[in-house]
Amino acid sequence: MDDDAARTRLLDAAEDLFYARGIQAVGIDAIRDASGVPLKRLYQLFPAKEQLVEAYLERRDRNWRGGLAEYVERLSDPQARILAVFDWLHAWFSEPGFRGCAWINSYGELGPTSPAVVTQTRRHKEAFRVYLAGLAAAAALPESVADSLYLLAEGAMVTAAIFITAEPASRARAAAQQLLAAAPVASSRYVGTAESGSAIPH
Repeated sequence: MDDDAARTRLLDAAEDLFYARGIQAVGIDAIRDASGVPLKRLYQLFPAKEQLVEAYLERRDRNWRGGLAEYVERLSDPQARILAVFDWLHAWFSEPGFRGCAWINSYGELGPTSPAVVTQTRRHKEAFRVYLAGLAAAAALPESVADSLYLLAEGAMVTAAIFITAEPASRARAAAQQLLAAAPVASSRYVGTAESGSAIPH
């Protein structure tokens, strides 16, 4: 097994275990057992658990934001793209293993003691906010709308995790649609809905 394969197996195991159980509840031995990578090799690749946590969050960030962009950018209408963010969240919240935002969870566990987790969390959240700002700008909407969309999405993530339901994504989408309708340019633009087929249904 080369280093790339071992690293992938370790990160696969770490992501499954950290996300399902929490970082502090998962020991290195559990990751070794789940990955099948010997402990010596594990420490060669990740000398400290914090490095493994940081790599887990970095890879998850790439996959999470990449999946969101792929889903949203299949649509051409700028406002439909904005609403598709919430459709994508609904699909994510509906996954059997969903237990909230990995970065919020990690920050809640380790934020006071891990600068690396703080950095990864802030980087991820800022990248998400910037992505929403780009969607809003493409729809000729002010940046304040992007900030509101960001808060709607973040609130939906937390609420969905607490109540174990995807419904917050639908409610956030409805609020986002009202926000777009009230924006200065919305009266002259078509605001897409899932029912009309302009956004990808969840």
